[in-house]
Amino acid sequence: MRASLTLALEGSTYEGSVALLRGDEVVAEMSLHDDDGGMPVTGRGERMLPAVAECIEAAGARVREITKIVCGAGPGRFTSLRIAGSAAKGLATGLGAELYAISSLLLTVTGARPAPRAGEYLSVLDAMRGDWFVANVTVAADGGVSENGPARIVSGVELEAIAAADAGLRIIGPGRTMDARPHARGVAPLLARITAGGPVDLASWEPDYGRLPEAQVRREASSGRSSAP
Repeated sequence: MRASLTLALEGSTYEGSVALLRGDEVVAEMSLHDDDGGMPVTGRGERMLPAVAECIEAAGARVREITKIVCGAGPGRFTSLRIAGSAAKGLATGLGAELYAISSLLLTVTGARPAPRAGEYLSVLDAMRGDWFVANVTVAADGGVSENGPARIVSGVELEAIAAADAGLRIIGPGRTMDARPHARGVAPLLARITAGGPVDLASWEPDYGRLPEAQVRREASSGRSSAP
């Protein structure tokens, strides 16, 4: 009897991704590029579900084999995260599957190709307004990966100071020396840990957006109200 399937969705950046796993093996994956290879700024919602269908077809699988769904939990781009989170919750509801969540900053490291070697990393994602979401991640010699403490926001100046203070710390993220983005395939090496932590509450779970959406910040600024970070 074949093992059941896990569907992974990631949407913390404009370049979202989908992966289908049988056990802890990736059997199909897709990045949501524009046709010209760029990152899609619009139409992300229209790409996510067709990508899921294409992965199922490419794997020669059946949708009813999906028993678990894992969604990148952020932090990251508000709209992209909301689309991925909504898709994950809708699919979990429709399929009767359990929904799990995992840090998108961790998926940057585990989803990177080639796989990062053992060492200390600072996983980063653009938080806009000159700031960065960051998380310290350790890759062990045996390939195990762990996030050391919660994600946080630092300014661009603080990020450069962190890099300068620790020459052994490797920064990984979009546009950095180690150029990588969170990817749904990164769920594979983390799947046992993700499922051991138990599913999220389907009715109440939302991604960790990290901060208020930019549109809300602009509205509150124009009205003279202060916005939380």
